[in-house]
Amino acid sequence: MSDMENSDSARFSIVEVIDGFIDKINQIRKTLIGISISALILAPLAIGLSAYLITHQHFFFILEEYDEFGVFLAVSLGIIITVSLTWLILGIRQYMMLKSWNARYSNYAKKKEQIDSKISSEFDLGEDQET
Repeated sequence: MSDMENSDSARFSIVEVIDGFIDKINQIRKTLIGISISALILAPLAIGLSAYLITHQHFFFILEEYDEFGVFLAVSLGIIITVSLTWLILGIRQYMMLKSWNARYSNYAKKKEQIDSKISSEFDLGEDQET
């Protein structure tokens, strides 16, 4: 093999690696969207359930009557609300970030397709021919 062929195959390998990397990131993005959607659904549910328990008519009775359990319940509900609010905020941020990444990925895919077709037509390469 000549140096020119080695250089071309190395460039082709780098392009394949980059394309594979971007495709893998796109697959991970889909998983992260699922996680952020679950945060958008489950966090408000946990906050609502905790708020319902706190506003229930027997909540303060339980706090006064059952000392240790009442303290444990109050602390647990406070932690649940704090974690759920954090989860909700992070889920919203993650969803917005992934949404903007999706637009950039779509733009990349379109440009890549245009460049591939331009190179194919410029060098008279058909879909059935391989280099």
